[in-house]
Amino acid sequence: MTAPSTPIEILLVEDNEPDVLLTLEAFEESRVPNRMHVARDGVDALRFLRREGEHAGSPRPDVILMDINMPRKTGLEVLEELKADPLLRSIPVVMLTTSQADDDVRSCYERHASGYVVKPVGFENFLGAMRAFEAFWLTFVRFPPRA
Repeated sequence: MTAPSTPIEILLVEDNEPDVLLTLEAFEESRVPNRMHVARDGVDALRFLRREGEHAGSPRPDVILMDINMPRKTGLEVLEELKADPLLRSIPVVMLTTSQADDDVRSCYERHASGYVVKPVGFENFLGAMRAFEAFWLTFVRFPPRA
């Protein structure tokens, strides 16, 4: 499969700075052209997605990687709002979190998450998980057309 000519737009919703840096580094090495945008909490993520304020010119992401536990608005709350919005609900959301709790997994899928990935411990393991994400989501998946 050939890489897309237009970079894939990814929104990372993550409040933990070391995890942000690891994710950015992992995707810098990607064979698939991409642009990573970062929102550091749920409120900022919704402002980005709705193109409000300083995010007025933001692109519509093709896929969202989102943590569950964040300040101001949790990933579950953002996911619920996102999937209730007819203009945003078609964007795939993959939860990327440290939580292995069955209740969190269930809650995410009940709110229509497209996937649930537990963050691996250690740089090499994390890098491997991001490469697997890239191999599937950025290489084989076809995203909804951008509005």
